[in-house]
Amino acid sequence: MQTLGDPLRHLRLMARMGKVVGADLSASFAAGDFDQQDWAAMITRCRGCSEVHRCERFLAAHEQTDSPRSMAPMEGCRNAARLTALRDRVA
Repeated sequence: MQTLGDPLRHLRLMARMGKVVGADLSASFAAGDFDQQDWAAMITRCRGCSEVHRCERFLAAHEQTDSPRSMAPMEGCRNAARLTALRDRVA
């Protein structure tokens, strides 16, 4: 059984992935698009990922793009569908 990663590290990765994708997680949370349980589930899914270094490389390569809304999450991202749905909700 894989152990879960550091919560703070994965919170930061998830926030960065949200920015790359064009999903403003803080604004979506404040607007009620998801609640604390959803937030915790997203972080837990991220913490269970074994591709942390690949994720960090993906983020480093894509954080400087001019048009983040056109970006898709990293292939294999455990929160890809949720992040995309949150992005599209405000589009």
